[in-house]
Amino acid sequence: MILSFTLIVVALAILGVLLYLEGGNRSSVEQLEDLKGLTRPVDLDAFRNLVDPAEDDFLRANMLPRQFRAVQRQRMRAALEYIGNTAHNAAFLLRMGEAATRNSDPRVAQAGKDLMYSALRLRAYALLYSISLYVRIIFPQSRLSYGELVDNYQHLSALASQLCLIQHPSQVSRLSALL
Repeated sequence: MILSFTLIVVALAILGVLLYLEGGNRSSVEQLEDLKGLTRPVDLDAFRNLVDPAEDDFLRANMLPRQFRAVQRQRMRAALEYIGNTAHNAAFLLRMGEAATRNSDPRVAQAGKDLMYSALRLRAYALLYSISLYVRIIFPQSRLSYGELVDNYQHLSALASQLCLIQHPSQVSRLSALL
């Protein structure tokens, strides 16, 4: 009985993770115009600052332990919001990549595949880092690095720009404003 219950819970958890990675929202994103109003802004410099271990060390050295824990919790909550925004944007870029894979031009199809795989990878990292950030909110003294997620989002944005450059060269600057 306990084994059956455990297997059902594990299966539901795996299903939930797969649905999360897939993006859940079935909004069609065929073109750049479809992204307008759907994406959330991500300030990569601010995000990178929030998750920078050197910044943690600086704050730890210049604040009382109680103050540091309070500030660190606020910083981690802000980082969670950035992670949520990157995962949200990646879901729509995943749709854009899927649409591009159906294009008859092999360069567009390959760029779409690259974008799609990068978006899936970013969503997986976002899930893992979100869990570790919750741990860090509970235990603010813990040391974890999240720079890889920022780099992956930057890479994903570059791939989206590359796809846009192939399909709509005049609209590349608009894409970076959306992400």
